[in-house]
Amino acid sequence: MDLRNIAIIAHVDHGKTTLVDEMLKQSGAFRENQAVAERAMDSNDLERERGITILAKATSVEWKTTRINIVDTPGHADFGGEVERILSMVDGVVLLVDAAEGPMPQTKFVTSKALALGLRPIVVLNKVDKPDAEPDRALDEVFDLFASLDADDDQLDFPHLYASGRSGWCDTELDGPRKDLSALFNLVVNHVPKPRQLAHQDEDFTMLATTLGADPFIGRILTGRVETGTLKTGATVQALSRVGQKIEQFRVSKILAFRGLSQQPIEEAVAGDIVSIAGMSKATVSDTIAALAVETPLPAQPIDPPTISVTFGINDSPLAGRDGKKVQSRVIRERLMKEAEVNVAIKVTDSPGGEAFEVAGRGELQMGVLIENMRREGFELSISRPQVLMREEDGQKLEPIEEVTIDVDDEYSGAVIEKLTGPRKGDLTEMRQQNGKTRIIAQVPSRGLIGYHGEFLTDTRGTGVLNRVFHSWAPYKGAIPGRRAGVLLSMESGVSVAYALFNLEDRGRMFIGAQAPVYQGMIIGEHSRENDLEVNPLKGKKLTNVRASGTDEAVRLTTPITLSLEEAISYIDDDELVEVTPSAIRLRKRFLDPHERKRAARSNG
Repeated sequence: MDLRNIAIIAHVDHGKTTLVDEMLKQSGAFRENQAVAERAMDSNDLERERGITILAKATSVEWKTTRINIVDTPGHADFGGEVERILSMVDGVVLLVDAAEGPMPQTKFVTSKALALGLRPIVVLNKVDKPDAEPDRALDEVFDLFASLDADDDQLDFPHLYASGRSGWCDTELDGPRKDLSALFNLVVNHVPKPRQLAHQDEDFTMLATTLGADPFIGRILTGRVETGTLKTGATVQALSRVGQKIEQFRVSKILAFRGLSQQPIEEAVAGDIVSIAGMSKATVSDTIAALAVETPLPAQPIDPPTISVTFGINDSPLAGRDGKKVQSRVIRERLMKEAEVNVAIKVTDSPGGEAFEVAGRGELQMGVLIENMRREGFELSISRPQVLMREEDGQKLEPIEEVTIDVDDEYSGAVIEKLTGPRKGDLTEMRQQNGKTRIIAQVPSRGLIGYHGEFLTDTRGTGVLNRVFHSWAPYKGAIPGRRAGVLLSMESGVSVAYALFNLEDRGRMFIGAQAPVYQGMIIGEHSRENDLEVNPLKGKKLTNVRASGTDEAVRLTTPITLSLEEAISYIDDDELVEVTPSAIRLRKRFLDPHERKRAARSNG
């Protein structure tokens, strides 16, 4: 059977996972009556809730006499580490572009990686049945994007198709028959080259591990593409590190191949196959699995460096241990080390005291997903404000700059530009208006974007779309002002009372409602002024035996603000922490005692 390996790449929300669903259905990967979830490839709970792909996943379909291995990749820059490794496993890419939005920042990010590896993309203009779709303009913009990324002549001569992934059709012409995806399948078979590895079947076995998983029955599983030779179940192989050091020797207990949505055991894998193998105990991502005679490892893709770091510590608040089962620093460390092994874009280091851990990664979303996964597993944590990682070069301090692309209604563009270029020290590079919408492209320091997303949604009444991608390192741009408002702090420990909160409402906006557990030093709201204010949320109503009209009216509280995990992490200041437990997200001061807080503030000057 012929073989083709492709990846589907696109900006977030341009329809990758939906298109893969249709490819699986139309190629007969499901039975007629099989119950299949929508976006079947997004198997993780968080992926389903947020509607985004976080982990790259492989599947395979049969079309006539060809097996096509398909890898569905994430669209967010925070999970770019996944995309970079996956592209080295495939021989072609299908680039999906929304016919209304055109190429977006992530399209640029993933396309630049694919072009650099010499892949020749197939461009699919998706969602052409949307009312505001402009497929011809989108196609021109794709060509301009390829040219700006220094594509060679072969890559610029890309084939293109028009599609609606949701309706399940793809055609070479915009006004074609619109029946099924056969045009896409045929183009993949004819345009994507056969794996060049097929010529190396007589050589010693080698394979580069690109993703690591775990199975409750088989243990650790490494997935990758067989580069040379063949591998049989039961064979003894070795794992080599990037620098050629032997890590371990092991017997391959199972070889799994992708068939539809499931993995099935096979006896033999040949060059060009994308397979998962089990049996190793130490080998990990970017190691080379090879026959015992092999001495040089396969070259692995370099991964972009992390840009932000967050401190994970134990939860030491008065409410610690009531909610989660995993609270010791030893257990937290084990879990973080396990994450760093699977996710190459994350680095974990111990802090000097050993009670906390510095976790460096690509962005707030990536950190938010890790913390959310941990709290669902029963962990309790205290999380610091994200810090941007700086670099020193020739005695000069450099900071990461991100390219931000924003689509807003014309009436909100002024407010957005003022915030980005003013206090956040961004530089406006492009601005264009079309059909009542403005597209703003700016280069902004990563520091300036921490905590901006919530403010941006408020400024644009929830209608704006913001995308960001790492651009370059640039000289440090000076101080960026933090949050302007102070916070309301509880001065007592106990359970909040509606009457007390009602009387505090003119002091600021509340983060808690009545009957919520509070403790001294916990942040219960945002002050309407710049200073922090200690208040008493436990103060009940004094009862007298004198009755007056109006005294027994029910207290009506304004609905408190509930911050999501990412919003909470970017809202806090350097002297504050987020307490995360399986059922609660609370904000608090690092030092709960007011005297200790004053001492710390004095020593910090």
